[in-house]
Amino acid sequence: MLNFQTEQLRTFLVVLEHGTFDAAARALHVSASAVSQRIKAMEQAAGQVLLQRTTPIHATAPGTIVHKLARQLRQLEADAAAELGLADAASAPIPVAVNADSLATWFVDALAAVPAGSGLTFEVLREDEQHSADLLRSGQAMAAVTASPEAVQGCSVVPLGALRYRAVASAAFMQRWFPGGFRAALFAAAPALQFDRSDTLQSNFLASVAGGHPHCPEHFIPDTLQLAAAVRSGLGWGLMPEAHCAAGLRDGSLVELVPGRVTAIPLHWQRWKIQSAALDALTAAVTTTAAAALS
Repeated sequence: MLNFQTEQLRTFLVVLEHGTFDAAARALHVSASAVSQRIKAMEQAAGQVLLQRTTPIHATAPGTIVHKLARQLRQLEADAAAELGLADAASAPIPVAVNADSLATWFVDALAAVPAGSGLTFEVLREDEQHSADLLRSGQAMAAVTASPEAVQGCSVVPLGALRYRAVASAAFMQRWFPGGFRAALFAAAPALQFDRSDTLQSNFLASVAGGHPHCPEHFIPDTLQLAAAVRSGLGWGLMPEAHCAAGLRDGSLVELVPGRVTAIPLHWQRWKIQSAALDALTAAVTTTAAAALS
């Protein structure tokens, strides 16, 4: 039976968090040789290489399993210390994967809704909702906002609701590129705004309204708030969360490409399936906030 020592698992985590054996040794107040010996002993016990000796160090595929185990152990220890009322019960930040639009609209409110007396801290990992589940599998995140209703192995999943978007552009942009109103044939010339090269919102919208996948000039702006500012400035058209375009639609500075057409992206909350008061508190705050913020 696999039998890692607690100190080995702690060392494994610190190595991945600091990126090198030397940095981990300084954090643990031991020699780099001691760190190396602990990792080698773990690899001998597992019969597999667990860490890629790159800069920074990364977990191998088997190492991601150990990474998840080490994170779970640390969280359970932190929960137990908190329940015992120990003075040094402060836990490491809980890593949570969240898509940029949720982070820019409702998720910070969810973190703020976690009881202040809990002592919890969080490390938000910004990741597209289509790929955030990968961070759960690798052990990099303990919870995530995902697009998938299928639970990652070892996780539970609950629906949060849908984040609603509208395809909008500035009034000046519409006058320049669609002077007679929306026509799908004009999309090929009108520049679009994309978050990054993995963003499919705009292309899916184009396909749904144009009946295909017309190509158009594209700008890439990997920040939700700056992308919204670029839309308002007339740089291109794009899909914006309703929370970010509602005021502009009311005052006429923004115009919908297809009036009344809403794109809704269903979101789900996945978390590791372990008994953890910290994850329970975070989950309660996320689901309550999402119920009020999402459709």
